[in-house]
Parts: sequence; C-alpha cells; structure tokens
Amino acid sequence: MRRAGRQGDLTVKWLRRLFALLALLLVLLAGWVISVADVGHRADAQTTVSQATLRDPALIARGDYLTKAADCAGCHTAQGGQPMAGGRLLATPFGNIPVPNITPDQETGLGRWSFEDFWQALHSGRGRQGEWLYPAFPYTSYTRVTRDDALAMFAYLRSLPSVHQRTGPGSLGFPYSRRESLVAWRALYFRAGEFQSDPNQTAQWNRGAYLVRGLGHCSECHAARNAWGGTPSAPALSGGQIPVQNWYAPDLGTREHGGLQGWHKQDIVQLLKTGQSGKGTAFGPMADVVVGSTQHLSDDDLQAIATYLVSLPPRVAGPELEAKTHDDALVHQGQQVYGEHCADCHGKDGRGVAGVYPPLDGNPSVIEPSGINATRAVLLGGFAPLTEAHARPYSMPPFAQQLSDAEVAAVVSYVRHSWSNRASAVRPEAVGRDRHTPVD
Repeated sequence: MRRAGRQGDLTVKWLRRLFALLALLLVLLAGWVISVADVGHRADAQTTVSQATLRDPALIARGDYLTKAADCAGCHTAQGGQPMAGGRLLATPFGNIPVPNITPDQETGLGRWSFEDFWQALHSGRGRQGEWLYPAFPYTSYTRVTRDDALAMFAYLRSLPSVHQRTGPGSLGFPYSRRESLVAWRALYFRAGEFQSDPNQTAQWNRGAYLVRGLGHCSECHAARNAWGGTPSAPALSGGQIPVQNWYAPDLGTREHGGLQGWHKQDIVQLLKTGQSGKGTAFGPMADVVVGSTQHLSDDDLQAIATYLVSLPPRVAGPELEAKTHDDALVHQGQQVYGEHCADCHGKDGRGVAGVYPPLDGNPSVIEPSGINATRAVLLGGFAPLTEAHARPYSMPPFAQQLSDAEVAAVVSYVRHSWSNRASAVRPEAVGRDRHTPVD
C-alpha cells in the first residue's frame, strides 16, 4: 500500500511538471506568434523623417536636454567609457543584461535605425527587428514620452560621435533568455500609451507628472517589485528595495506617513538641483541620478516635479514595529558608538549642520523600512554628489574596517530609534549580508 502511494505521488509530481512544461511551451508559442504578427504590422507603420530635420540644431539641443532628463547616460555609458556607447552589464535578479550602444555607429549602434524604430523601442518596448525588449530598459515609463520629445532625443543621439563598440553577451538563464517568455509579463505589467494631461490639474502639475512618470521613470526604483519584477499599480511611488543593488528607494509622498513627510517643494527642488537640502542628502544610486540628470533640469521643471510629488496622497500607516524590535542593550551600545564616531558631525540631537552634514532625525534614508540605506552608509561611507551648485560637498568616511557587524547594527539601530525616529532595529546578521553585497 505504501509503495502504491509513493508511486501515485511520483505520478502526480511528473504530471504537474509535464503540465508546467506544456504551459511554458504554449506561452513561448503565443509570444512568437504575437511577435511575428507585430513585425508585419510595424512594417506598414514606417514613417520617414528627413535628414534635414534630424540635423536641426534647435531639435538636437532639445534632445540633449531630454536625454539628460531621462538619464540615458546613467545606463548607456560604462564607467570610463565613451558617452552612450554601452558596454555595461546591468545586473537583475534573473541574470545580467548587456546595455547596448546607442551612438550612431552603423554596425553596433543606432546608425541603421529609423525614427520609427526608436519610437517603437520607447513606446512599445520593441527592438528594430520587432523583438521584445527586456524591461530593464524602462519602456514601462518611456511609453508615456511624446513623439515630439522622442524625435528630439533621436536627433540628439544621431548627432553624437559614432563609437564602434559591440554589445557583449548577457547571462540570462532559461526561460528568461527567450524573449517570447515576456508575453505573460507584458500582459500583466505593461500598457503602452502616451502621457495624457489631466484637465483638472494645472499645467505645472501635468509637466511634473510627465517628468516623474515618463521621462524621469522614477517608479522604476521608487516602487516595490514582486518575484517577477513587476511593480504594483498603487500607491504610486511608495518606495521599494532596488533589486541586486540593495539600496532602498524611499517613498516619495510628502503627506502623512509618506517617506518625505514634512518636506516642502523647495526641499525637493534643492535636493534635485544640488544634491543636498535641509532635510537630507542624496547618496548611493540617487547621487548618480542627481549628477547625471536632475542637476541639469531647468528651475521650472524642478518646480513642476516638486508640485507633482507634494500632491501624492497620504499613505496608510504601517504596522507598529517599536514594541517587537526595540532592543535596549543594542540601542545603549549604539549610543556609545554614535558618541565616539558620529556626534561631532551629526550632532547629539541628530540635526546635523545645515548645508554641511545631513540631519539624521526624520531623515527618510535613515528611517526607511529595511534599514539597508543607513547600514550601507555606515559601511561604505556617504558621498554627496558633486554638482555645479554644490562643488565642494562634505563626505562621510566608511567605517567597514573600524566597526564590527555588531557595532554597525548597534549604531544604526540607535539612530533609527532616537529623537523622533521610531524605525525598527537592525540585526548584526543583516549587516554581515550587506557588508558583502557587491557595489555596482
């Protein structure tokens, strides 16, 4: 009887695997059929943009500005490499994806692309041959970009010096290596569509919404992702851990229970323009965004972004963490570490020094849910971005060599629980994991 039962269990397991394999094959087949059909549709949709139009200096200048707003160089320029020539491997939970060359090189870049090819990449997430692009390229946001703005960006990219640099191989495993497998992902998480202005809002609000939700693709970092890499539709910009990089992009709401609660429009403008404000300092991945993108935006556009962000609705209060995560011994040890290494700059009251050392009391990067930002700042140091408006920022030294995992956990827990802060404690084992997380 037991043998028969085990045989029955094995039969059920094999049947389940067979059904799963058949389902996967059906998804791949459906993806292939849809992809082929769409290639034919796109062939009929080609439009012609004259070379004279693409060489228009005013259009190119506008495209330069827009590609900065979109932070294209942030991914498409390798460290020490030629601008927009690719060469990076973008790490994802599913494997590494090579970032392509988008200079006008005929063989390895966009030299043979038409504007319609470029438009389809931004708007529909499709490559020149009609293939589905991996959503590491944020077409889920770029689909909102207008055709006029896309044309300006294309003209600018076509004006760049041509760089001959091929895209290297990626490391996606099956089934992610098969682009047809994106059929289910796209059905669940992608809806193509240009930005539509809200007639009930001001022109400034709509401009800010366009920049935040479209060109700036802020939700690609400032939203939680599920196991399939999809982002929830609501609440918007409510924060989330950046996959693989292990930084937490905080909630951008400024109202009750928002990550930026208490921030005013000018605080946001100041941070995006200079990298610092009276409420905090950009560091980690956000420092790179400020350097490559937001510091170059006009004051009008920065004001528009701030106008949109302060309009985000209040958040629902999270669960009370203090009772179950407060550790008197850990906090007491952390107070000693703080007094020895941190208080001289950040102050015994955690308020810092305006324009020099950021406050820790109420700082969204300190009290974000995971504790990973404060932990990594202590381990790696805090380096504010160097911007035109703030050419000599102060930096925080790394303490990875000086402090043990237990000491880092203690001081981070102390900071997250002191003054008006009431965030959860951080454990030494979590610090150990973060200590060995690679830095991109």
